[in-house]
Amino acid sequence: MTRSPPQPLYAAGITASPDDYANNRFAGGARLWMRFDRFGQSELVDWDENTIVRHVSIPARDMRIFDSGLSHSSNIFARRKAMVVKLAFIKAVVTAEEVLVFDPLRQEVLPFVEKLMQQLPGKSQQNPLGASELPFEFQVLGIVLETVCTYLDSNVADLERGAYPVLDELTRSVSIKNLEHVRTLKTNMMLLLTQVEEIRDGIKHSLSDKEYMTRLYLTRKLLNQQLEEVKLDVTTSDNHSNFSRAIGGLGSHKSETLVTSHYRNDNDVVDLEMLLDTYFNQLDETRNKLLSVRKHIHGIEEYVSIRFNKNGEEREIQLTLQFLYSHNK
Repeated sequence: MTRSPPQPLYAAGITASPDDYANNRFAGGARLWMRFDRFGQSELVDWDENTIVRHVSIPARDMRIFDSGLSHSSNIFARRKAMVVKLAFIKAVVTAEEVLVFDPLRQEVLPFVEKLMQQLPGKSQQNPLGASELPFEFQVLGIVLETVCTYLDSNVADLERGAYPVLDELTRSVSIKNLEHVRTLKTNMMLLLTQVEEIRDGIKHSLSDKEYMTRLYLTRKLLNQQLEEVKLDVTTSDNHSNFSRAIGGLGSHKSETLVTSHYRNDNDVVDLEMLLDTYFNQLDETRNKLLSVRKHIHGIEEYVSIRFNKNGEEREIQLTLQFLYSHNK
């Protein structure tokens, strides 16, 4: 297949108003998705839940993950032919052949979409049989994790830049206004910490479950299934001389060497372990930055509290300080 340049998102020919895109809801329950395949072809589609379920062979219950009215924690669900991804603001269904991105025009999601367009076509076409290349589904997963980690790192950096001036101001002037600023800072810090720890802990749990990681190897499962079908066809036709030629016809990203070596070792999860471990370490560093901010906040709170108790300041400020100290502790 000849690879065409990635299309702009609005080049898919979908006739919908800007309000439809903003709400990601069309007539009949259809929603906006971006479909991106391993050859670099992309398009916007407005599909309803039944279409998605049939197309990627996932349980209907998984579609609840894409309902904005319901709260779902970050997770990666391993299914027979797909992985259903919900990490922070990115929601997607990934198969061995394509990725369906939910709500692709959302501001936070656009960097992920752009990275898919920039990175995946080149990787898939340069050396499809290279031993160092990750399967398509893990290339996508890597871009998901990279996008989410970059987003969280950026938010934490912004938080750090704003935190220390706010805390310094509180030590110079203890007022209701400055106490409220610190309370807002603590709320934002705890929201970020919850997000970071949720994804970090999920990756940690995945790394400890080898069976789960094995089920995420979608390309391997697809190739094994197709190889068994080829074997069955050859056995039925009693024409073993065509075995190698039949394997060569499995597809542009498959070969006898690929099927019988790298992808035939069903217990090998080293590639995925390395990928997950990289982003676990990155999230761990981000978490440590947030814990450092939290420790500094607690230190300032204790200092101000001691100063108030010693000087007998106004009761209103004392009560506000007590509330601040207990908030999100």
